[in-house]
Amino acid sequence: MRIICIGGGPGGLYFALLMKKANPAHQITVIERNRPNDTFGWGVVFSDATLDNLAAADAETHAQINDQLNRWDDIDIHFKGRTIRSGGHGFCGIGRVRLLEILQARCAELGVDMQFQTEVTDESIYADADLIVAADGINSRIRTKYADHFKPDIEERACKFVWLGTHKRFDAFTFAFEETEFGWFQAHAYRYDANTSTFIVETPEPNWRAAGLDRMSAAEGIAWCERLFAQYLEGQPLMNNATHLKNPWINFRRVINARWSYKNIVLLGDAAHTAHFSIGSGTKLALEDAIALTKALERCPDVPSALEQYEAERRIEVIKLQNAARNSTEWFENVARYAHLEPEQFAYSLLTRSQRISHENLRLRDKDYVAALETWLAARSGVHPPKAIPPMFTPFRLRELTLPNRVVMSPMAMYSCVDGTPDDFYLVHLGSRAHGGAGMIFTEMTCVSADARITPGCAGMYKEEHQAAWKRIVDYVHARTPARIAMQLGHAGPKGSTQVGWEDENEPLLEGNWSLIAPSAIPYGKNNQTPRPMDRADMDRVKADFVRAAAWAAECGFDWLELHCAHGYLLSAFISPLTNHRDDEYGGSIENRCRYPLEVFRAIRAVFPADKPMSVRISAHDWAEGGNTSDDAVIIAHLFKEAGADLIDVSSGQTTRMARPVYGRMYQTPFADRIRNEVGIATMAVGAIFEPDHVNSIIAAGRADLCALARPHLADPYWTLHAAAQLGYTDQWWSKPYLAGKAQLERNLARAAGTA
Repeated sequence: MRIICIGGGPGGLYFALLMKKANPAHQITVIERNRPNDTFGWGVVFSDATLDNLAAADAETHAQINDQLNRWDDIDIHFKGRTIRSGGHGFCGIGRVRLLEILQARCAELGVDMQFQTEVTDESIYADADLIVAADGINSRIRTKYADHFKPDIEERACKFVWLGTHKRFDAFTFAFEETEFGWFQAHAYRYDANTSTFIVETPEPNWRAAGLDRMSAAEGIAWCERLFAQYLEGQPLMNNATHLKNPWINFRRVINARWSYKNIVLLGDAAHTAHFSIGSGTKLALEDAIALTKALERCPDVPSALEQYEAERRIEVIKLQNAARNSTEWFENVARYAHLEPEQFAYSLLTRSQRISHENLRLRDKDYVAALETWLAARSGVHPPKAIPPMFTPFRLRELTLPNRVVMSPMAMYSCVDGTPDDFYLVHLGSRAHGGAGMIFTEMTCVSADARITPGCAGMYKEEHQAAWKRIVDYVHARTPARIAMQLGHAGPKGSTQVGWEDENEPLLEGNWSLIAPSAIPYGKNNQTPRPMDRADMDRVKADFVRAAAWAAECGFDWLELHCAHGYLLSAFISPLTNHRDDEYGGSIENRCRYPLEVFRAIRAVFPADKPMSVRISAHDWAEGGNTSDDAVIIAHLFKEAGADLIDVSSGQTTRMARPVYGRMYQTPFADRIRNEVGIATMAVGAIFEPDHVNSIIAAGRADLCALARPHLADPYWTLHAAAQLGYTDQWWSKPYLAGKAQLERNLARAAGTA
């Protein structure tokens, strides 16, 4: 096979040597535009897991790389005059030039033809090649030439950064944050050989411009950074190896491609995908691409099927890493958002920013660090004397209400009422979850009138018998458990008069439909009714229904009240521009679209006890073109905070059938994080939170104050009790009749862990 590899960076070289090693008969040529040791950047970071992959692929190069590595376990975070250290991270660095030298030498040893200082402007001159590997970097000419096929999505991120070096030898991976009159600047620094460290300085572009760095020469800009970070450099200068650039500051560009291959051309490394340097993954991705492509070519009978298999296998791993890198990138782009946090929580937020490192993962790395963080958080939560307990089991106080822990059973439609009346099913359903240990349980969306229901089976608070039925449940929860119970009030609006969830969900009833109202005459789906646009009389009637329901909820003794303004129901339909096309004072700007939901909120806040909290559930993102985004969610949260909301319950989507959410673990948590830390209001995170580790990580990092779990509570009413036993937290409350089960569960878990 004749293979042309355009691009002689680590990915291209590694692929060439692996293929030559696999079959010495292959004719492989690597063509690189630069000189052999010409490279941008200083050190390369690898994790232990990446090194294991390299060892399995080629022991020879692994041995040479391993011999050159500078290893460290610690991460130092310098913030507001404090240094917080976390250990056990298992990283190592090597000089980029040294890595290239090792790979070039191995290629030469195996017989790979390498041509340097050769520019490829037209790859068609290699038309006789069986395979052309485009490893020509982030500015790939081949990807650009065939952009109509590869369909690249290239996004320039918000920060400017400069990649420098220094002879200051850092003994830990170091993050240093300095606040200036222009905003926050941060340094990422690590030692990669005996004498040299990488030193990356990063800041949002507006800060960079405000500081005048856009008008400085390269030397002036570097001198400015030396002054800013002088205490960390200890007299050592910063060095620049991008001397060909008038100004070495650049924006990171995230690259995603719809396809990675075309005919006999395949993209590899940065040409195919990029991931932000803050998780040290660019070279890792390229080398692991090379391993995967080599294996695919060995396994498959022909090049097209090999390229198809390579892309299918690698795309999943790349998406995972790019998602983590996106979270990390956004954290560093928004340091100002987190600057109000105390150093303990700021550091923890940084360490877990990508959502790949979790609470228990950190404990495995450095149990003393986690214990200190847990003790600090317990003290801040009112635990006295403070002690190290899992964050999910710290109490939480709003107004005069204290929840015993941070776990919430999310509102979930059960579709099991007759004319809105909750029967014994609801007593058992909600009562068992209260016994199960959650700090608070929610009713499902409880509808404020018969025509406000989603389905005929939905719960209501519009008849006197509803009030009596709910009071029975509230009284049981209060008498038998320490859990608190909340009512969520809502109106289905354009999503009403549909079948129950286990039938044809969101589709109209086969018979007995009732008329619908909405802000605009926009049906939820092609088969759904077109609702009647609301007039002032409708608004007054619906608001009165909410007020009556809220007053009755207070009389029932509910501890908490939530207004449902999410998921495309009536109030959500006012907020989203996709469902609100009004031309009066309730349409147009986001402030106008929120006007009616805010009227309803203020009206029910006025009748619900002042010492009890009220929250609002919002869709923080419509996941559809032209819809609300997280920027709008911040404005929405501000408006409800000003109206007296105590907490924002942050969900997303379901406002339109056009929505295309990007799912994943804790995928909605970044919205809760942003609202909490930008708006300065408590939040509840929801969405694909299903492990105790998720809850602990979210709470400890200050991404949310509460975590609401839905489906996990359907599968396991005692989810919180089981989580406590799993984590070894013995102080969690259990109903006295169940204590024998608690003791056996804890013994069995101890045996399984080998601690008993």
